[in-house]
Amino acid sequence: MAPAGIASDALDRPHFIGIGGAGMSGVAKVLAMRGARVSGSDSKDSPIVGALRELGATVHLGHAADHLAPDITSVVVSSAIRADNLELVTARERGIPVVHRSDALAALMDGSRPIAVAGTHGKTTTTSMLAVSLRTLGLDPSYVIGGDLDAPGSSARHGDGEIFVAEADESDRSFHKYAPEVAIVLNVELDHHANYASMDEIYESFQTFVGRIRPGGALVISADHPGARELTARVTGGEGPRVLTYGEDAGADVRVLAIEPHGLTSEVTARLAESLGGAEITFTVSVPGRHYALNAVAALTAGAAIGVPARDLAPALASYTGVKRRLQLKGTAAGVQVIDSYAHHPTEIAADLEAIRGGAGEGRVLVVFQPHLFSRTQELGTEMGQALALADASVVLDIYPAREDPVPGVTSALVIDAAARHGADVTAEHDRSAVPELIAGMAKPGDLVLTMGAGDVTDLGPEILARLQSPES
Repeated sequence: MAPAGIASDALDRPHFIGIGGAGMSGVAKVLAMRGARVSGSDSKDSPIVGALRELGATVHLGHAADHLAPDITSVVVSSAIRADNLELVTARERGIPVVHRSDALAALMDGSRPIAVAGTHGKTTTTSMLAVSLRTLGLDPSYVIGGDLDAPGSSARHGDGEIFVAEADESDRSFHKYAPEVAIVLNVELDHHANYASMDEIYESFQTFVGRIRPGGALVISADHPGARELTARVTGGEGPRVLTYGEDAGADVRVLAIEPHGLTSEVTARLAESLGGAEITFTVSVPGRHYALNAVAALTAGAAIGVPARDLAPALASYTGVKRRLQLKGTAAGVQVIDSYAHHPTEIAADLEAIRGGAGEGRVLVVFQPHLFSRTQELGTEMGQALALADASVVLDIYPAREDPVPGVTSALVIDAAARHGADVTAEHDRSAVPELIAGMAKPGDLVLTMGAGDVTDLGPEILARLQSPES
């Protein structure tokens, strides 16, 4: 049964505008795997678009009115699609139902046992950990993740199991559409400044999400993070869901007793409350950093909440070895490792730099950082610069605008000046093409180079590796 507002056959022949995007492609893939006749358009070709074509999807490059076939049953959009997009305008003129991505995802989850992963940071990693470990256990979950696990198109899958794991995006309040059996809230911080004016608005939005948990379901939430603790206080009591906390706090239902780093992995020991079996479990997390270890404990708690034995799930979590753009090793050249990080919020930047510092040994940590969005830089540029001071040296690029128009006076200088004030070795670089040569001149054997940000800075990793490998380097 489709959610209210969506006809039962609306997703039989859907057309996706921006089908190659991380969120859109996952929904399109699951629909295609379920037998829908999927079409779509995107501004450029990509491996993700290629993977969708292999599943039978028709994908057009560019946007044009005639891309909308006469028999399509809906047009699917995300919040990133502007109202004046030619295909969207045409759909409205023709009376074709327009479906938001979140409504399509909610329809996909209907009839399953959903686990929805929310929070300002860590959603993709935690969702991926659950998807990979549940598959390792043979439970064959469906999932939609905001990033590829490995091969292009691996961000989503239709499985025959009853569990459906999905990211729940708070940025545009679209996570209000879901009705999970288990909801995870990793943390609550102010972000997405174009949509939220205050922390109170953020809390109200998360409260609405928690209120969508199915009767008899559970909220899994951090016992350590201040914003999560405040949210817990706001939703506890009454007829709300069962609340299960995790973290290092002494009162946590799943209490982390130890996180022992071992290079680029960690060993985690946690004790479960009596209501969850009362066991003490030690397991390996195959990615570095305390924040990733805590994400794994969140996944463990959610699994226990939905009935997967923690003693089974804990060792299966070790099978998660990372997701693209989340501290992903792109390669090594001339003794220098190049790693890609999606971190774009100050908390994420600091966490990834601390994690990498633990695995760098005697080497230096060099960062190529690209601020993401004018609105975010305007509000958090100072904090971004402060976080970059954790690196040995940073190169800061111009702001990646994504969907936003420029804001007068808002440039990457806000980040650069703040980094310099906090003692950072920071260099401004306005020409992306100059970065590989610049890094090749800075890096020495044993160093780690991070390309960091949510924009196209990721494309520089291979170029840096190629320059390091070149004879003159």
